[in-house]
Amino acid sequence: MVGGGSNMKEPLWLAEELVTKLKPRYDDVAALVINDDTAMVKLWNTEPSVVQSWMRTRVGLLLAKNRRLLTLEISARKPEDVLKATERIEEIADKVEESELYAPLPEPEGVKALTGMFDGRVVEALNNPRPYAEAMIDSALSQGVDRVAGTLTLSRVVRALATSKGFSGMEEKTYVEAYLRAFKGEFSGHWAHGSTRLDINALKDVGLKAGQYATITNKKVDFQPGKYSVILSPLVVGNLLGDVAFMASATAVLLGYSMFMKYRLGDVVASEKLSMYDVPHDTSLPRASAFDDEGSPTYDKPIIENGVLKNLLHNSGTAAKMGVKTTGNAGWIFARAWNLNIGLGDFKEDELISELRNGLIITNNWYTRLQNYVEGIFSTVSRDATLLVKDGEILGDVGRVRIASKFSTLMKNIVGISNKPYDIMWWEVRTPTRCGYILAKDINITKPYI
Repeated sequence: MVGGGSNMKEPLWLAEELVTKLKPRYDDVAALVINDDTAMVKLWNTEPSVVQSWMRTRVGLLLAKNRRLLTLEISARKPEDVLKATERIEEIADKVEESELYAPLPEPEGVKALTGMFDGRVVEALNNPRPYAEAMIDSALSQGVDRVAGTLTLSRVVRALATSKGFSGMEEKTYVEAYLRAFKGEFSGHWAHGSTRLDINALKDVGLKAGQYATITNKKVDFQPGKYSVILSPLVVGNLLGDVAFMASATAVLLGYSMFMKYRLGDVVASEKLSMYDVPHDTSLPRASAFDDEGSPTYDKPIIENGVLKNLLHNSGTAAKMGVKTTGNAGWIFARAWNLNIGLGDFKEDELISELRNGLIITNNWYTRLQNYVEGIFSTVSRDATLLVKDGEILGDVGRVRIASKFSTLMKNIVGISNKPYDIMWWEVRTPTRCGYILAKDINITKPYI
């Protein structure tokens, strides 16, 4: 059993009870129970407008029978409610096709509990998160903005897993997720933060960075489509390299949703300046975990290191299909990264602008879409401050632009990375990512039509 604490007994008991009751009817059973206690402050028009709190229990089941895989997720606290929901699944089990990615659940291995994922300050703040939200607001207002909007979310999470192979584990952690948009006239700036720890200075930085970008210029300038050198903020880096991490899933490769179908481990796929690591043992990032959804131990690993493809991410099924060992990245259906750490460079942030000299600074993005997964062809639209730089000076804001490129081109054209890390998590960056600013050359920029 991994972890401990009386407040964790209920979800682990529920997971073990479900496995005990379902094991006689299936070849493999895994029960994942997640309890979370959450408070969210919604900010609108420079005020904490709504404070919401909730507690919920989510139960996930993986059931395997005759190489057929079935999954179920419901909200319930009583075993009988979950078991009743499985009755209908059992009725259709024989009609489901055998899975090409079936592998028996792994035998339990030694899993060492992680420490440092739980911050008591988060639990204390659940009862009154408003002062932390107000600190974000005040920091943005110090930059002279007109108004702000955003959210601050605080959670205490208990995760428990039991399997029919005898694994039983649980862990408790906290997380903080914050983002803020600041407005000055027709201009806006945005920043975000995600961590397992409540750091008032990090929250103030969210307001400060959003306010700085909203007020960095009061001038609109023209933009002509073409190839530009670009500085991508950590928000953009987290969004785009999160998609790269998705394609590093062996599941994505096997299903044809990955540019890495064309490569082998050891191939050069990016500039030597780019390194990207999956870091489930970084306990300051919100998805840190000692064990994956199959009960395999997790470990930190490079996905790309100095431009070289080092690892795909596996669960038991993809590992068996490819004749390798699991990497501790299950997902019952999709293997996936836990947290991402993008290696830093040598540049200070202001030095990157000098190095850019002529080009664009893209501070935020959304509507990232893949037009061709195998080729890695994507587009994404800028949001908030998008700045034109000439001779190392910011001329003004160009409004929305679209990056239309290939991930391989973007990664191979990286020429510089800043040396200060930011921990980013918000609705456009769901895999928590630690990264700096990235400078890339010759990136195709067009005008969007939204």
